Amino acid sequence: MWIAFVFSLTATQAQEILTQNKAVSLALEHNYGIQVEQNNVAISENNTTILNTGYLPTLTANAGANYNLNDTEAVFTSGTVTTLTGAKSSSYNASLNLNYILFDGLGREYNYKKIQEEYQLSELQARETIENTVIQLFSVYYNVAQIKENKKSFEQSLAISKDRLKRAEYQFDYGQNTKLGVLNASVDINNDSIQILNTQMELKNAKRNLNLVLGNVLSESFDINTDVHFILELDKPALLAKAKEKNVALLKAEKNIALKELDVKLVTSEFLPTIGLTGSYGWNKNNNNAASPVLTSTNIGLSGGLNLTWNLFEGKSFVAAKNKKLALQNEKLLQKNILNEIERDFNNAWDNYQNKYTVYQIQEETIKTAQNNFDRTNEKFKLGQVNSIEFRQAQLNLLNAELTRNQAKFQAKYAELEVLYISGDLLNQNF
Repeated sequence: MWIAFVFSLTATQAQEILTQNKAVSLALEHNYGIQVEQNNVAISENNTTILNTGYLPTLTANAGANYNLNDTEAVFTSGTVTTLTGAKSSSYNASLNLNYILFDGLGREYNYKKIQEEYQLSELQARETIENTVIQLFSVYYNVAQIKENKKSFEQSLAISKDRLKRAEYQFDYGQNTKLGVLNASVDINNDSIQILNTQMELKNAKRNLNLVLGNVLSESFDINTDVHFILELDKPALLAKAKEKNVALLKAEKNIALKELDVKLVTSEFLPTIGLTGSYGWNKNNNNAASPVLTSTNIGLSGGLNLTWNLFEGKSFVAAKNKKLALQNEKLLQKNILNEIERDFNNAWDNYQNKYTVYQIQEETIKTAQNNFDRTNEKFKLGQVNSIEFRQAQLNLLNAELTRNQAKFQAKYAELEVLYISGDLLNQNF
């Protein structure tokens, strides 16, 4: 018995305590969804380099060789006729070619601004994923916390039932009670034990769900902190103002508008001419057959040119320009709708938080009443003034009050985090 107690105590002490702050840190580091978004941000950052802007020239190298074996009949102006069978000729060439766009209707400038905006949008998408992961994390975390607190309440109820069974057995042994009292107490112990077994299974499953959000970095023996601290000085007008300024969905809408504005400018730039510069340094050698007056020729040198391309009319460009402007209008309409949704969601979340927190406070008072009622019923039960059914009812009333309080406690805290989530201030908190 003592050995089992020591082993149980050692196992409990060895459990790793996962606090709220530590859970957030682990999720930010190991959650796979967050890692994917971080890679997407890195991709967007790579796209912002000068190598991807179109401002640099293109330099290409070309080389070639040709070999000919022909039967040739050549008639010269002098009237001489030359006939060749299996005449051989060959040619070789190599060159470096440079192309540079001097002006493309400001298309490169708009493209560069667009990839910058896309990079910033990818950062907002990563932030959105992080915020969604954190709020999901606390949904699972507080579910584990509630089940853990419920298990504690069931264990306390079981201890009360075991104490009642001992009292009933003593009373039966001394002829102060019937066997029915012992049997009723045994049934209640079995019911309480089943509740604990079911809760233990719920707790294991909930911990696995939590570990999944964390990237499965914890062993199954970890424990969590069930303490919660409410931010009682929350300022509704200030948080609503933050929501209209910092909510990630609204910031993404602003970036999408900026991208659509650049799309309009890009399609407009297609109506302007493109001026390009070309240059080449090349080497050519020809080995002619005997029918040619020149046996061998070699050329080495530079060449350059300036070209202008102007698409004076192309119907698709006009259609594209109209569609881009309509797409821009759609983004602005979506932004207004998102703003309305944020204000609605914030007010709903705020009222939900106020309601949940009030319910939690009421349940705390209910616990005191239920505890007082149980204590008085317990004293009367010891004196034989109430029967086992009345005692069990008082015990269950206390248990149900504790379970309801546990639920209200963590629902209120999660509702508070939802307010911070909508306001865009979730990641600035110390959990």
